[in-house]
Formats: sequence, structure tokens, C-alpha cells
Amino acid sequence: MSKICIGISGWRYGPWRNDFYPKGLPQHSELAFASRAVNSIEINGSFYSLQTPERYQHWRDDTPDGFVFSVKAPRYITHVRRLKEIDEPLANFFASGPLQLGKKLGPILWQFPPNMRFDEERFTHFLQRLPQDHKAARACARACAERLQGYVGSLPRGNARLRHAVEIRNESFLCEAFIKLLRRHKVALVVADSAGKWPYVEDLTADFVYLRLHGDVELYSSGYTARALRRWQQRIQRWSHGGQPDDAHLVVAKAPRRRASRDVFCYFDNDQKVHAPFDARRLLDKLALDDHLLTEPGVEPEVAL
Repeated sequence: MSKICIGISGWRYGPWRNDFYPKGLPQHSELAFASRAVNSIEINGSFYSLQTPERYQHWRDDTPDGFVFSVKAPRYITHVRRLKEIDEPLANFFASGPLQLGKKLGPILWQFPPNMRFDEERFTHFLQRLPQDHKAARACARACAERLQGYVGSLPRGNARLRHAVEIRNESFLCEAFIKLLRRHKVALVVADSAGKWPYVEDLTADFVYLRLHGDVELYSSGYTARALRRWQQRIQRWSHGGQPDDAHLVVAKAPRRRASRDVFCYFDNDQKVHAPFDARRLLDKLALDDHLLTEPGVEPEVAL
């Protein structure tokens, strides 16, 4: 059985208050509310700065059983260092605590800037260094900076697979060499809907699919119509059953080996005009995945916050 996660990118936005969030809901209760209105959230604060193990633990404990977080990796690695000399920054990221999410940890998202072109040697070096499970991530974390060494001992034991997804924003990546490289390392290529601003591709390169819906008409601002959501519903169902849409936008025409199923992670990032949480709810409804959710947007949840 495939897992389908539909949610939002981030949850702490001023314009959402008194709209998606009920009037008077304390800010410290916003995650508890949002995690009972959708079944997954993409953590994006980790993109801007390293978090702490305590913060990841709090997010884990503040959300219901079965909830899933995706974690956006630091821009320091992707945008500042641009994948150069990243051994310590990579160790710092894993030392900072994403493993504290435990069973609630979903894919790790690596987003690259529009002006970064595909360099096969550099990306090969990067993908080879990505830990593929929790044990490897703990080993990676031991090489962190001295100021973070105190975190390493608190990393949870046990082992589970790690998943990685890459979002590209430069057309130089639209080549067979890049797709083959992702497939070799079982890393997903993000399907990014960005109102035509960045490349839109749907090549399947892993055993899961990762979508980021930034807005199909106006970047970060426009909401999705019923027709647009129905299109995403149909594509998600096709992916989740192991296939791909007949009209898929592909770099490599040859399809990967068919699978019985694929997990799907979909995040709405059209947050500027408060569309994201409502669009996520509507898509969950279309996929008949909202029965277990505990709250309605704008309504005080019947849970202890």
C-alpha cells in the first residue's frame, strides 16, 4: 500500500491567523492545529538556519500519530556553498536534530537556486555523501563543528531508511545524465509547479514522488481551481499505483521499471494569500484522505492544545 501525504510548506504565517487559524488561537498552538488539518508538513525553517534537537522533539511531540514531516535542508549547503566543501555543513545539519522526528521523518528536500547549473561531477560527489539511513546520518553527524558536538550524543538510536528529493530551478538539469544520476542514487526529482517560472518535469527517479505546488498562475499567490486540483488528484493516484501519467513531462522517454506502488508527498507553497492550507484540505478531500483529520480550518480543534 502506498502512503499519500498532502500538506503545506511551513505553518507559521501571519496572514493565516484569524483565517485558517481560529481567532485567538495562540501561536504556540498553530502546529498542533495545522497537523490535525493536514497529514504532513514540510519544515522550511531548517532551510534558513540550523534548528536544535529540542525543537525537532517538540514538533514530533506536538503532532498526532502517523503524521509526517519533510525537512528542507539548509540553503548554506545548496545556495551558499553550492555543494563545495560541504562535509562539515552536512554533518552540522544531521547533528542539529532532524532524526529526533523518528518515525515522523519523511523525505529531506534539497532545493537549488535558479542560477546554479548542473555539474555532473559536483552532483555525483554530493549524492554519494548523502546518508541513506539513520545509522549513516549519525555517523555523518560526528564530523560536525565543535559547537554542535553536544548534540551528537542525544541523537536517537535505531535505524530506518532516509529519503532525499532534489528540486532544480535551472534548465541545464534537463538532461539524461542528471536523471540517470538520480536514479542510480534513488533520489526523487521534485515535480515543481511554479507558474512556468522554473522547469516542470515528472521523471520518476525513486520509489516515491515529491511535489511542490507553488501556484499555477501566480507564483506563491494563486489558488488552485477545482479543475486544477482534479488534475493533481488523478496524477497522484496514477503515481501512487506505480505508474505515470500518459502525458507526463519527461526528460528521458524511457520509463523506469514499473512498481506496484509509490509513496507520494505533496506540499502546497502558495501561502501568500492563504490558499495553501485550504487547497491542501480540498485535495485531501478529493483523495478521500480527510476522514481521520481532527480539525476544520477556522474552527477551534477538539483536542488539547
